[in-house]
Amino acid sequence: MSRKRLKAKSLLYSLPQELKEAMGLNQTSEKTADDTSEVVGDERPTKRRKMDNLLPPGFEKYDATGLVPFYANEDQVPPRLLKYYAQRRRLFSRYAEGCLLDEEGWYSVTPELIADQIADRCRCDTIIDAFCGVGGNAIAFAKTCERVIAIDNSPVRLALARHNAALYGVVDRIEFVLADFVSFARTLGTSSTVGKVDVIFLSPPWGGIDYQVLSTSNLTLGSKAIPSTPDTGDKEQSLQKEQGTPQDELVPQYSLASLKPLHGKELFSLARQITPHVAIYLPRNQDLNEVSDLVTGSAGAPHAGLNRSASSLAIEDEKVEVEEEWMGNKLKALTCYFGGLVSGQEYLWD
Repeated sequence: MSRKRLKAKSLLYSLPQELKEAMGLNQTSEKTADDTSEVVGDERPTKRRKMDNLLPPGFEKYDATGLVPFYANEDQVPPRLLKYYAQRRRLFSRYAEGCLLDEEGWYSVTPELIADQIADRCRCDTIIDAFCGVGGNAIAFAKTCERVIAIDNSPVRLALARHNAALYGVVDRIEFVLADFVSFARTLGTSSTVGKVDVIFLSPPWGGIDYQVLSTSNLTLGSKAIPSTPDTGDKEQSLQKEQGTPQDELVPQYSLASLKPLHGKELFSLARQITPHVAIYLPRNQDLNEVSDLVTGSAGAPHAGLNRSASSLAIEDEKVEVEEEWMGNKLKALTCYFGGLVSGQEYLWD
């Protein structure tokens, strides 16, 4: 796969004006000689209160200090976030230098080492981070890809992502887009700019901080054990005790239907209208039969009415590769790769 070094004109600028209007996006450019990033949508939110800037001199325009608290020690952290704060250096190795996260970011950002691993697998010219959140994956992609399009529907999270990218020194490689990915993808998927995107990374919301509760109504015995966790007295562990089943053999299945804002099959289909090369970040207890169905069932086929370019994205005898993401001795998540991102399917890049 070739890596073009020539900076191409922004994918966002190349969209026809009527498509931009159909997506409901108003673009505001803040470009200067040293700024090639973009914000699409409203201007970044006004800071709530004046504080000392967390970013070094020269990066003031990206500084989001005051939008959310920066926790310097655990005494400042709300009790519900303490376990995530304890992992702060795994989430961002440069956290102490001023990384910012909102509450959702604390429990949803991809740990840095895992994000780096995914980014290495997704090397390409142009990648879309469809749910960028506070920027963990977008920052990693900026190290391995020529251009990153980071999308989020929250102006606060987008400002935090930009702040964190500036701290890591990669803000000039990322185009920040304030938009709903579903609307963005539906519009882009029917335009002539489809072929300009190489990879789409999907890390949609799993259902909030208690997403595992969504799985307890569908407990099944699985062939692959999930490492045990401390006893919390939840419904899953109570069921295990009643059945006399070892905890590391009882696998609560997570369904793609629990993903937000759409069923996982629909999100995958939208991404495949744009590119065959897709990666999806999913809970460690995801039902892998559903993942397999994405390429063997109707989700892997193009939608009726797609243009010729999108219709060509169905792949015969396609395989999916599932990568387990571990931190120490704990399985954190699964990354599922499709298209040319799968080992043995590199020919699909040609």
